[in-house]
Amino acid sequence: MEDEELKEYRKKLETAINQALTESPQINAAIQDIRDVGYEIFLIIEATIGFNRREKSSSTPKQLPTVHLELTTQDQKFLRSLKISPE
Repeated sequence: MEDEELKEYRKKLETAINQALTESPQINAAIQDIRDVGYEIFLIIEATIGFNRREKSSSTPKQLPTVHLELTTQDQKFLRSLKISPE
């Protein structure tokens, strides 16, 4: 993959993350609560995005075992805040 193509994928991901954060009702409500009590707020979120090329394998892919995760209510709430469906 060319460097320019990677830059484009990175830009798309950055835009999607930014949009998810700015459209989050929970984040917007929390920010408004802080403003309502008289504070100005700024939010800095740092994300490191890296790319590693996967090795191409001529063999058939291995089937991974099925894993069942038990999510707490807090886990589910967190995933929903990231716009990820826990179901």
